[in-house]
Amino acid sequence: MADDVYDIIVIGAGMAGASVAAELAGAGRILLIEAEGRPGYHTTGRSAALFTAAYGPPVIRALTRASVPFYRNPQSPFVAHPLLKDRGVLFIAREDQAHGMAELVSELGDAVRPIDPDTAQAQMPLLRPGHVAQAMMDDSAADIDVDALHQHYLKALQAAGGVVRTHAGVTALGRVAGDWVVETRSGRFRAAVVVNAAGAWADEIAAMAGVSRIGLVPKRRTAVLIDPPEGVMPDSPAVWPAVVDVDEKFYIKPDAGRLLISPADETPSAPCDAQPEELDVAICIDRIETAFDIAVRRIEHKWAGLRSFVADKAPVAGYAPDAPGFFWLAGQGGYGIQSAPALSRTAAALVLGRAVPDDVAAEGVEPWMLGAERLGGGA
Repeated sequence: MADDVYDIIVIGAGMAGASVAAELAGAGRILLIEAEGRPGYHTTGRSAALFTAAYGPPVIRALTRASVPFYRNPQSPFVAHPLLKDRGVLFIAREDQAHGMAELVSELGDAVRPIDPDTAQAQMPLLRPGHVAQAMMDDSAADIDVDALHQHYLKALQAAGGVVRTHAGVTALGRVAGDWVVETRSGRFRAAVVVNAAGAWADEIAAMAGVSRIGLVPKRRTAVLIDPPEGVMPDSPAVWPAVVDVDEKFYIKPDAGRLLISPADETPSAPCDAQPEELDVAICIDRIETAFDIAVRRIEHKWAGLRSFVADKAPVAGYAPDAPGFFWLAGQGGYGIQSAPALSRTAAALVLGRAVPDDVAAEGVEPWMLGAERLGGGA
């Protein structure tokens, strides 16, 4: 049977794969393949959906800033309502966390503003009196409509003639006569370029192809959805900010009238369909009840997702040094949704051998910051 031939094959239809495929769609025949029955089943569909330019390593913050114009004015026929809803993030510290707060203030600079404990209490009335010694606010933070963003990219790709294939887990990947041949559970495909956007499985895909790994470590993060305390006005959570412990030991975020809480865990994991561990849920509840006047009586929903990191916690977007036509788009950590508009355009430009887009370069992003070479040849 003859191979289905494309110019570029993107492996993984989560936010990373869908967005770069859409940005590449005008450059040839594009195939986006997904192992699961629907795109976005894993990390994309389990995101806490928070946008903040004060979150992540410097290159992520730069990519996030460059993503703001798209988020605020997407100019897409596939986006029917705003992608962002203003939320704000309140960073809090106890007396014994003063050093951590000083470091964060120094790192973030003008991206945040200091506020006093009384103002913090007024912003989030559920905080236990006396818990907060120092606080600062990121006023630019917002909730992201993750599904709407993901659907924009999938629809844009298909409108430009791109093809999406689900139930297409990769079973073999290798070079044949200068092209990559990708064998999947739903067919065999061929292209000059393969973009590895397989999330937690990206190193596994590389190993299958005989490409050096980049040392990707998937880490499990737990989330729990609870009701607000009795007596809270129905509209109150809608105006509360998200609250993040300065040492990232927990966060709480209003979510459609309920409260999303997390212990901000980062437990190394093999690539898998991540599930919450009871111990992590218990730790989460204990940390939240310590900082907030909340008694968790019932859990509405609990889940876990994998956030994948390389050693320096910055994303990898660039061709593999040891494999022509094999392009990495991996290691976005917990920042892949908020940075997707700028990272996808940057990755698409690099796939095509072009310069970093001017607006992204103006934020200080250079190709070496994203390239696999910085990792010393893989792991």
